[in-house]
Amino acid sequence: MGKIIGIDLGTTNCCVCVSEGGNPSVIPNREGSRTTPSVVGFTETGERLIGHIARRQSITNPKNTVFAAKRLIGQKFEGAETQKALDVLPYEVVPAANGDAWIKIRDQNFSPQEISGMILKHLKEAAEHYLGEPVSEAIITVPAYFNDIQRQATRDAGTIAGLDVKRIINEPTAAALAYGLEKSFNGKVAVFDLGGGTFDISILEVVDGVFEVKSTSGDTFLGGEDFDKAILDWMVECFQADTGINLKFDKMALQRLKEAAEKAKCELSSVMETEITLPFISADATGAKHLNLKLNRSTFNELITPLVERTKPPCLDALGAAKLNVEDLDRVILVGGQTRTPLIQEMVQKIFKKPPTSDLNPDEVVGIGAAIQGAILKGDVKDIVLLDVTPLSLGIETQGGLVYKMIEKNSNIPTSFTQIFTTVTDNQTTVGIHILQGESELAENNKSLARFELVDIPPAPKGVPQIEVSFEIDSNGIVNVSAVDKLSNRKQSTKIMPSSGLSPDEIEEIIKRAEQHSDEDDKRKELIKKRNKLEGLVYTVERTQAQYSAYLNEVELKKLRDEIVNAKRALASEEEIKVLESLNRLGQLSKTLSEVIMFNPQSKRGEE
Repeated sequence: MGKIIGIDLGTTNCCVCVSEGGNPSVIPNREGSRTTPSVVGFTETGERLIGHIARRQSITNPKNTVFAAKRLIGQKFEGAETQKALDVLPYEVVPAANGDAWIKIRDQNFSPQEISGMILKHLKEAAEHYLGEPVSEAIITVPAYFNDIQRQATRDAGTIAGLDVKRIINEPTAAALAYGLEKSFNGKVAVFDLGGGTFDISILEVVDGVFEVKSTSGDTFLGGEDFDKAILDWMVECFQADTGINLKFDKMALQRLKEAAEKAKCELSSVMETEITLPFISADATGAKHLNLKLNRSTFNELITPLVERTKPPCLDALGAAKLNVEDLDRVILVGGQTRTPLIQEMVQKIFKKPPTSDLNPDEVVGIGAAIQGAILKGDVKDIVLLDVTPLSLGIETQGGLVYKMIEKNSNIPTSFTQIFTTVTDNQTTVGIHILQGESELAENNKSLARFELVDIPPAPKGVPQIEVSFEIDSNGIVNVSAVDKLSNRKQSTKIMPSSGLSPDEIEEIIKRAEQHSDEDDKRKELIKKRNKLEGLVYTVERTQAQYSAYLNEVELKKLRDEIVNAKRALASEEEIKVLESLNRLGQLSKTLSEVIMFNPQSKRGEE
């Protein structure tokens, strides 16, 4: 059994880790960084750029650079979350055939799972390069408040990347694992996790290596991206007030503003004022316009206060669900890069009445915890047990559009529950099972996960048949549902394939496309190498021929000059066969030229 890597697939940045001999460590990427931006760029030539290199070209290529794909994973195009995201995304988001939110780049549509799969594959390759061996298994973390659809979509992304996802675990739980292994403490812990796109709060109890999640709550659409947008909107308003120009419709300007907003936000975590300077941000009839603003921490706090306040209700909800008071907590742990913001730290202390802990790097702690979970599954770590919970209630729709909750939120997983139902009309031979996730008593206000039918039930008066419905949630938080008619023993079951998930055929098609693109990338790399070699040879031969033309007769000179012209045409065509043929011909002529120079250093050769 090979190594199991742990991956924190973040909205803004990712981190991949591994545990060796029970000691977790962060795996650096090819650039040497410990975290990798969750960014994918598509160039005009069809090349895919991932991570830092994709982020660097985003300002000049905003429409074809995808960031924050995690916010769209498992979301419907018409959903409120997607519509919020559209305000700041420079790339195009379109509805798929099933209503999902997909990403359109250069006339090709990509699911958020496929984009996430590209990032995961990049991390997988970095791990293989670092470890010197193939990697096929991974633990991937998700926000604790992700629903079943989003968890399934994340697992699909792992499959697309060529990973066997051994476990999906909640980000706050992973962070607690990292702290628990590092500090070996017992007690009750609140994990406050505010990352680039999501907010989670989890309450855990740690006793002698047993990590039991008592409750979880959160907001899947609150994070650093929203803090950036608050600054961006302020900059747009200030610039419009000063110049009369509205930058909201200029995609390239918006990308520059977003980069500047994120930079200013980070700086204001350690300084009281920062200067934002963006030359040539726009122009009008009077000439070029530059943006020059100063943002102090006081103004920044005013801008983000509504966002910071949104973290309070989930914290109180989690405490209530765990039946605890703030005085019962022994520690509050900060996770996620956005928790570096001073106002966030003040809010955490205000809510929990104690200073928070951030001993470990908040950008790395989740990935470290995921690696520890991998070590637990392998048996390398034997003194830790993880007991997680389901973040949302699960149930089925009953008569009149009501919901019967089968499994309440914050139930320990894995878990199962069985309930007997019956028919509502005489001689009913089919029963529809509509599976829902959420807290509302009304079906229409919850998330629809799946529907299936139990058919060929023997006709009987209403209320007589006994339909046994069983719900099971596995250790990944993924749902399985079955229904059986007790009289006929007819059974129907489903492993939830959410309405916004990818079918196995679609996943297979994406994997094939990825493999095909990988082959194309390899061929392109080989072509680039050959082109570079030919370009270098043309340069060398031209210089040598010019310097030693006196030692060549007219026939040899014409051959060289003609082949140099052909080589330049081959380079312009970018056709591999032409480049290769020209490389061979010019290489032979280059050898002839070398021989001429070697054997006739002083005198011109005679005419042939």
